[in-house]
Amino acid sequence: MRTLSERSNGKENLGSRRLKILSIQLRSLGDAVVSIPALMAIREHFPNCELHALVTSAAAPLLRNHPVLDRVWELERTRGKMGLKQTLAMLRALRAERFDRLVDIGGDDRSAIFSFLCGVRERLGVVNARGFLGRRFCYTHTVTASSRDRHETLRLLDILRPWGISPPEKIELQLYPEIGVTFFVPRDGSRRLVICHAGAGSKKKMWPATHWAQLYRLAVAQGYELVFTRGVTRRDEEFMERLQQLAPEIRILPLLDLPRLLVALKSADAVISNDTGPMHFAASLGVKTVAIFGPSPPERWSPVGPAVRILKAQDCICQRYTHECRRPDNFCMIDIAPETVLQNLNSLFSEQTGPTRNSELGTRKPGTADACSADLSRRSPTEAEAGP
Repeated sequence: MRTLSERSNGKENLGSRRLKILSIQLRSLGDAVVSIPALMAIREHFPNCELHALVTSAAAPLLRNHPVLDRVWELERTRGKMGLKQTLAMLRALRAERFDRLVDIGGDDRSAIFSFLCGVRERLGVVNARGFLGRRFCYTHTVTASSRDRHETLRLLDILRPWGISPPEKIELQLYPEIGVTFFVPRDGSRRLVICHAGAGSKKKMWPATHWAQLYRLAVAQGYELVFTRGVTRRDEEFMERLQQLAPEIRILPLLDLPRLLVALKSADAVISNDTGPMHFAASLGVKTVAIFGPSPPERWSPVGPAVRILKAQDCICQRYTHECRRPDNFCMIDIAPETVLQNLNSLFSEQTGPTRNSELGTRKPGTADACSADLSRRSPTEAEAGP
């Protein structure tokens, strides 16, 4: 019997039928974005395959129009809940497709269970110390999770090794907004439009409102036009109310669904964002991006794009699963000065930017560009200075 790697050239005995592959990713919006290079690598290795992706309905607009995919399946997801009726209907539909192969890119417990129940003959996934004990039995082939010091795009590509897929020399990551979706951001044509996203998935990732207000005044004085997006949580709403109290003159866009948000971001000259989904969206759309990091390691989660600046809070003790900052008033991020953010924004327009080598993925200092293509790296990350 041939091993999985020996069958990985795609020339299996399927008759006239195309090889059918299902990818599963049921995590956050940012996770869906960084999974795109893995999907592209599958398409490159199996150019004639029929490639499907199962994602949450919230993340579907990020992949729905991507050229490497034949179909995107959308699963309704509510944090902490699993809709039994919708789940069973999805499983029946997926089993009817009779996929030949499956790869669990998401790597969480829910996607592992889906992998087992989809009725796919060959199932590939990551096994690590976390998760429920039966996880390893959900797959027919497993890999060990790669180091968390590597960029997430490279970690996900590493899952595909048993299929004979090696990471490409250059990582490419591009989003394709849905055709026909429009949203016009009113702007002064004489000024550079900068869209700011002040929300985040947890409070400890949110740059202080006082700093956003100061940045707004400094940037406007230098000729920029700053516009803010709205977040979807109550915490985001309260933050924007606080920001408006500090700077009543700021302009805030209406709450946008994801397809219109992508269109809005793409229309901007630059985007400034906390470490959250819109940071990844903007960079992947090719928009100049200043990314403000708190506790998450940028060597793993930095956005991939042709023109990116990374700012990292130094000596942050609020790591990983602590959703609230352990220091008063998000002290870790206070050290990232508004003047520093503006300096990095200015540098994006004053320097020639473009693709650089992937050896620098996740290792950028302020004043150097992150990139969408490069050599694979095992260099140790360098923490960006937060001070002015």
